[in-house]
Amino acid sequence: MTDASARAAARRPGEQALTSLGLATPAPDPADASPHSFPGGGRWRTEVPSCEGPEALAVVLKESSRLDVPIHRISQGSGVWMLTDAEITEMVEATAERDIELCLFTGPRGTWDIGGSTRSDSGGAGLRARGHDAVAGCVEDAVRAAELGVKCLLVADEGVLWTLHRARAAGLLPADTTLKLSALVGPVNPASYAVYERLGADSINVPSDLTLDHLTEIRRVSAAPMDMYIEAPDDLGGYVRMYEVAELIRRGAPLYLKFGLSKAPGIYPYGHHLRELTLATAKERVRRGRLALDLLARHGADGDMAPLGTRLPGPLNRFEISS
Repeated sequence: MTDASARAAARRPGEQALTSLGLATPAPDPADASPHSFPGGGRWRTEVPSCEGPEALAVVLKESSRLDVPIHRISQGSGVWMLTDAEITEMVEATAERDIELCLFTGPRGTWDIGGSTRSDSGGAGLRARGHDAVAGCVEDAVRAAELGVKCLLVADEGVLWTLHRARAAGLLPADTTLKLSALVGPVNPASYAVYERLGADSINVPSDLTLDHLTEIRRVSAAPMDMYIEAPDDLGGYVRMYEVAELIRRGAPLYLKFGLSKAPGIYPYGHHLRELTLATAKERVRRGRLALDLLARHGADGDMAPLGTRLPGPLNRFEISS
């Protein structure tokens, strides 16, 4: 389906049936729509998260071919430190063959630390890097991954984000390295979203419980690519937004559609004791992606996908880096 035909056929879910029953949905307000898109065209990209090693990656790539699920980015959650050099190299080469961006998480982070506050009812400092040594560990992960060919790094701490952005500007990381903010610390208002952009984030995860109006508010202040779980893991709420996918794109573009999985046990940090679960859930995440893409097609909203192989965010606003 071409972009033009997709737009011409666009409809709301259940539109014809509800109209015939006197329950017509109000027409979308053009003022709610995001005016932004990815550089090179397109308003949405896809991401398969929680791909924890070469074996899970092979499952995702095989299943995406079988189900014809286009993938722009594959991300991992356990961390760079949980992979050997050989495993990282294998993942880099496999994704490069398909022109897919590979994103690995930097660590350590507060939930895998000795700090007791993260296990309190309040959550304490959460995923942030506790102390200088934790920041140093994240930088070590970033440099190591970049040297092995990884071009996207996942970050869960504001200070680490700013540090890696400065390292990128100083040439300590390749200039085309992208920095992705974790859903575990995602902003929930336009002011904080704009701050993360200025700290160096190239794509920013937002919690999946944000309303459509919240997305519109964010898009009035920032064009930085947004990442959103269309189906969120249970530890992030387990929200399922699949039926809203067309409207999420309309409000939130440029948007990465993240195909997560609810009702599945956590797998971080991954090890072979979790192998069968990890491979099964990796396969099902791709299937969930196919279901979301089918919904987009049925609603005539599948024509604005960004070209496969594109990964850069375009010009973004940054805080000035002082010498």
